[in-house]
Amino acid sequence: MVDISSRYEIPRTAEFLRGRAYTRVALQFPDELLKDAAAVARALRAELGGGAKLFVMADTAYNSCCVDEVGASNIDAQCVVHYGHSCMSPTSNLPAFFVFGKAPLDISSCCRSLLDCSRESSKPVLVLCGLEYAHALDDLKRATVGLCKSDCQNSEIHYAEVLCSEMSPSSSSTAEEQCSQSNGSTHNDGLPAHNDDLATLVNSCCNVEGSTRKYNLGGLTWRISTDEKMDDYLLYWIGQDNSAFANVALTFNKCDIVRYDTAANQFSRDVSHLMKILRRRYYLVEKAKDANIVGILVGTLGVAGYLDIVEQMKNLIKAAGKKSYTLVMGRPNSAKLANFPECEVFVYVSCAQTALLDSKEFLAPVITPFEAVLAFSRGREWTGEYLLDFKDLISSEKPEVVSKSEEARFSFIKGGYVEDDCAQENEEHSETSLALAELTEKALSTRNQNSDAVLYQGGAKSAIEYLKARSYRGMTGEYEGPAPDSVLIGRTGRAAGYSDEKTKSPQ
Repeated sequence: MVDISSRYEIPRTAEFLRGRAYTRVALQFPDELLKDAAAVARALRAELGGGAKLFVMADTAYNSCCVDEVGASNIDAQCVVHYGHSCMSPTSNLPAFFVFGKAPLDISSCCRSLLDCSRESSKPVLVLCGLEYAHALDDLKRATVGLCKSDCQNSEIHYAEVLCSEMSPSSSSTAEEQCSQSNGSTHNDGLPAHNDDLATLVNSCCNVEGSTRKYNLGGLTWRISTDEKMDDYLLYWIGQDNSAFANVALTFNKCDIVRYDTAANQFSRDVSHLMKILRRRYYLVEKAKDANIVGILVGTLGVAGYLDIVEQMKNLIKAAGKKSYTLVMGRPNSAKLANFPECEVFVYVSCAQTALLDSKEFLAPVITPFEAVLAFSRGREWTGEYLLDFKDLISSEKPEVVSKSEEARFSFIKGGYVEDDCAQENEEHSETSLALAELTEKALSTRNQNSDAVLYQGGAKSAIEYLKARSYRGMTGEYEGPAPDSVLIGRTGRAAGYSDEKTKSPQ
């Protein structure tokens, strides 16, 4: 039987809530932990002794790793207790308390694997982990030190620490600043918690403090000397091959990386699948340069600064001579995005650990804000560095427009290198909207040759004209002429009795 009190840290959670006199608290669970939600709520209510109302939240509108401030605001919650895996993105309006859980870890096996990697590598080792394994880091440190002494081995092994377990709301501060605002609490079950070029953007998760450089990524923090670089370290990840690991591996893609699989109790050096993702992202950046109409997908309503980056993306796209539409639709999928065939590329504004949306099955590619900066900004070239957290891109600086007259580039649409004349660009500037509509219509007609396809017909200059010009308009059922063969007309009426059902006489 699962020890609810220990696994979900009931006493520590109750202490936090009592200390701040919260009376309306939202308990947020991911799908895989919902089975324990009722038991956790009962145990926490018993520990609090009454006086506080607890509400269980599930099926979040966006991503379960982010604090669901929208759902919590519907019940006027004063605080959110977040259970399970978290991206540790800073909140905007509500304080949050995090319970990461205690996933099992074979300390002796992990210790031997760590020392083997240290012996084989000439580099110092930096140990990172999923937050659900942070509870075991102290035991791992002690076991490693003891084994090193018995083997007379002098291994240079460094450990990351948990940044914090609670946050205070802020519209602009980073997760580290929010942690420092939380009444000085910097612990998690005994663990201490603590733009000139592209490289500057990528290293913005790093702060130089005296003779050390401090990094914060995915809820973890660590320090290295200013005389060293991250490339000088071997990264040893403890945990699953999930979004948190992808965030670390792509951000520090020039480092040697080893992942210890906690289920199989063995380590793996193979991160080739993530490097393939990186190469595909480069392809999407090049493809996005040819887009004329860009959709901005809002993938979060709670992460601090999301409105700032949305506005920055609008300005960036406008400065590049393109049109943009902002779309809020919850979790995006291919069916939802297919309702906007005018958009040739989408920019997904989301937290760092859900930003990489696989768009292979989509009609148009989906890129991150960082990739949008590369595609639409002037003089940006990809050096291999990568950034997933949009908060590190937020800037008050005016974006520089890509100058088509200064450089030739390869166009995926035209199939060769193109170089536009500056004078011609200025001459056609007044007709931008009409030109974009014509290009979009041409691209869509080329992409879809099926006469039954659900697409708009004719030219348009604005969003409402796009909608009116379509032959079929989705859920409203409004269309001109017969519905296409590919469209199945559903049942009408109420669930208690659809219009095509025979009325049953009461017995």
